Amino acid sequence: MSESFQLRVNDVEYPLSVDQGRNLLGVIRTEIGLTGTKEGCDDCECGACMVLIDGQPVNSCSYLAVQAQGREITTVEGLAEGDELDRLQRNLLEVGGVQCGFCTPGMLMSATALLAEHDDPSDDEIRIGLSGNLCRCTGYARIIEAVRRTADGA
Repeated sequence: MSESFQLRVNDVEYPLSVDQGRNLLGVIRTEIGLTGTKEGCDDCECGACMVLIDGQPVNSCSYLAVQAQGREITTVEGLAEGDELDRLQRNLLEVGGVQCGFCTPGMLMSATALLAEHDDPSDDEIRIGLSGNLCRCTGYARIIEAVRRTADGA
C-alpha cells in the first residue's frame, strides 16, 4: 500500500508516494535520485548504505522510508558545500584513502557522525566509529589517517 509523505534530505523537501515497505536506501536512490549512497550487502553488515538521520549513522537498507518522516536525512551528497568537497572528503582523497570507492560514502557518513560527537577522537575511537563499515581495498590505515587529519584541523 502506497503512502504519501515528505522526506527532508540534505535540506530539501521531497514529496513522495511509495509503498510503506520500501527501505530508505531504495527511495533515496530511485525516487529522489541521489545515488551516492550504495547498496552493498542489503543486510546491515557492510555500511555502504550509511546515511545520517538527525545526525546519527543509520544503515538505510534496513530503515523504512516512512520511518524517516519529520527527520533530517543527510546523504554523502549533503556533505559537500556547493561544488566544494568538505574537509573530510578532501583529506580522504589527499591521503589516498580511496581505492575502488564503493565503501567511501558510508565511511564518510560514519566519520562525519564521529567527528560531530568527538572533537579530538583517539585512533581507537575512530576505529570504533568506523566499525560498521567494511572496506575490502585499503586496510583502513589511510581512512583513519584522513579522519585524524580532519579532527586535527587539517
